[in-house]
Amino acid sequence: MHRAVHHVLEHGRIFSDPLAVRILGADAKAAIRDAENNPSQRMLRLFIAVRTRFAEDALTAAVARGVRQLVVLGAGLDTYAYRNTFGEKLHVFEVDHPATQEWKRQRLAEVAIPVPDTLTFAPVDFERESLADGLASAGFDPAQQTFFTWLGVVPYLTEQAVYSTLEFIAQLPRGAHVVFDYANPAASGPDRNHVNLAHEALATRVASIGEAFKSCFETEALHTKLQALGFREIEDLGPASIRERYFAKRGGSSTERGGHIIRATTV
Repeated sequence: MHRAVHHVLEHGRIFSDPLAVRILGADAKAAIRDAENNPSQRMLRLFIAVRTRFAEDALTAAVARGVRQLVVLGAGLDTYAYRNTFGEKLHVFEVDHPATQEWKRQRLAEVAIPVPDTLTFAPVDFERESLADGLASAGFDPAQQTFFTWLGVVPYLTEQAVYSTLEFIAQLPRGAHVVFDYANPAASGPDRNHVNLAHEALATRVASIGEAFKSCFETEALHTKLQALGFREIEDLGPASIRERYFAKRGGSSTERGGHIIRATTV
């Protein structure tokens, strides 16, 4: 919904995703009206646009370096596979719960978005099977250099589950890239700011619908763990870095505490 609203209200200035509008159908109009009536949603909406732009820019660079597989973890209504400009050069695997994937496929059919031959759905019920087994069943080739996008998922997982997934990615023999987002623990006292307040409001909202946040990470500790797992190149954008790169003319605080987008590679 946030990608669709950004495409309409901000004219996709950070990231254009017309398929997000199509896949929502009539729900897109309601989401746009709600966003117009609730300006407080704009910060989260722009963060989501930025993380998608960052991930897909990184993917484009990685394909030039030899990536031939993309795995979209917790794909939800992600639309990249249906906009893939690399054609047969890049095969996409969408990983999600079987029920969620079935719902998505119904939505795609209802709005006439075709499923390309370069996409494979990989239904994985993590209570019954591992990511490795689910990908293997879908025909994933671990001998190919692979890019993973993992957007809007990590905060809802336990720290153990996050590091287990990162370990699987790091151990792929031909190398791997991953982009994901995470949040720092909330600051207190004089360091508490509007970023913290916005995150706290979001945490309260998602908890109220049964999807509570389960993890947050200190940036330095996360980088140390990534390096121990075998990731060699790490690029991490916090709030100030995001503003500098994507909103150069906007003012604001210089804090790097808050929501982050991170790219890590083993090659």
